[in-house]
Amino acid sequence: MTVKSTKNSTVNEAEQEYPNFKLNDKVALVTGAARGLGRACALALAHEGADIALGLRDVTTAADLENEIKNMGRKVIRLQMDVSQLKQINDAVAQVIKTLGKIDILVNNVGIAPGNPAENVTEADFDHTINLNLKGTFFTAQAVGKQMIKQQSGSIINMSSQAGFIALDNESIYCMTKAGVNHLTKNLASEWAKYNINVNAVAPTFIETPGTEPWLNDQTFRKSVLDRIPLGRIGKPMEVAGAVVFLASDAASLITGDILLIDGGWTTR
Repeated sequence: MTVKSTKNSTVNEAEQEYPNFKLNDKVALVTGAARGLGRACALALAHEGADIALGLRDVTTAADLENEIKNMGRKVIRLQMDVSQLKQINDAVAQVIKTLGKIDILVNNVGIAPGNPAENVTEADFDHTINLNLKGTFFTAQAVGKQMIKQQSGSIINMSSQAGFIALDNESIYCMTKAGVNHLTKNLASEWAKYNINVNAVAPTFIETPGTEPWLNDQTFRKSVLDRIPLGRIGKPMEVAGAVVFLASDAASLITGDILLIDGGWTTR
């Protein structure tokens, strides 16, 4: 390896390269893309240069998001992709490959958090949450992972939560599924590293989204959340999307199996 002399030191040539956060010529599939964190991730990835496939529970939605991404000069497609339906997952992934040629980035975003005291959870409640948060996450990663194995490259970012690390009252099933997402992330990272696939997760605290609005509009609940966050504020969707862009980029090429907390310090206490 050649070295370069500088005024003050001699450095390895590779160490002269700066981190690359751009995503030009990349293709990203974002599930649950119609609103909230999924929408923010799709926009942020497009802003950094990626073409976007929007995985949607209802393909007739998100026309405005599609247009916004087109106006950035990116290619974008909408996909019918209810991740509780294995056929829809596989069909959507096949459509991305047919239309955009590859998948470099998966943001595995779909998840629900129905509040319910543990003693009141029914089998139907349990199955619905598991099917979306764990089964859907796994089989979407599997379908995309098969393509990434063929490509010998890729980045998967799973949407976890601080709930995978802490207990939240009336959220036992949700917390359980997010802890499962965390461990799945580590397992896939270990298993697929040989194919040059990075698998990581982001774990946000409460973020201002349509999904959290009913809870955060309750001022008593909002205060209880703020009291637990050392930085003293609720997060914004783009603060999560920024971490996703980083993990999807070449700047994070040595990071795999990590769960990045975006919690304003909640879990420090």
